[in-house]
Amino acid sequence: MVSVTPEAECLYADRLEGGSHWSLVMRRGTRLRLVDIEGGANLGMLLYNPLDKLERYNAPDTLKCQHTFRLGQGNCLFSDMGRIFCSLISDDLSGHDTVCGNLSERALHEKYEVRTFQEARNERSVSGEYAFLIELGKHGLGERDLAANVNFFSKVLTDEAGNLSYVTDYSGPGSAVELRFEMDSLVIMHSCPHPLNPSPEYPRRPVAFEVLRADPPSKDDPCLNHCEENRRGFQNNAIYHLQGGY
Repeated sequence: MVSVTPEAECLYADRLEGGSHWSLVMRRGTRLRLVDIEGGANLGMLLYNPLDKLERYNAPDTLKCQHTFRLGQGNCLFSDMGRIFCSLISDDLSGHDTVCGNLSERALHEKYEVRTFQEARNERSVSGEYAFLIELGKHGLGERDLAANVNFFSKVLTDEAGNLSYVTDYSGPGSAVELRFEMDSLVIMHSCPHPLNPSPEYPRRPVAFEVLRADPPSKDDPCLNHCEENRRGFQNNAIYHLQGGY
């Protein structure tokens, strides 16, 4: 097992055990470092503007404006207002799924032997759908606020016919992803299985996370200069912050 030691500038560090969920507000000018401790993890994530929760992560715009099928280093995660929640500044892998969505409650019961909290306590079987709804409810949000999510540490391939296939053994122990937040963002996350994971048993893989300070992007920042749409997104952020957004 990988030991994750917080850096000197670390503001907070914790871990999500497999099949868990959590939420926090990441402030502009901070980084979120995610680590797949044992390998084979999946970290589902949704993003919202904590000051106006109608603004949220937009997967289609994020992909089409950066001309990609999956997210990797140099990409940004866009809101549906054309602003940038965060930039993917470091990535040990070759891309992350943001098209397959969540493991639903129905799929959970179809794929796995489901154990309740009364039966298994913290080893219970939790779907990504349920996990997101629990965390959304803490912030006055609900089912109508669910959106297409990112699945960090998971990779999906597509063939010429458009069929999707899950890549097994993709993320190894210690694989890390680092996000720099360009605006205050409500982060909803879970460590439940990817919906296409073929494992016959409920995969339970922990993810560590650290909240760190971040320097503002420089003029030659790779995420800023990845494409013209990213530069426009950063400009939209600048206008938003001038108007009093945090």
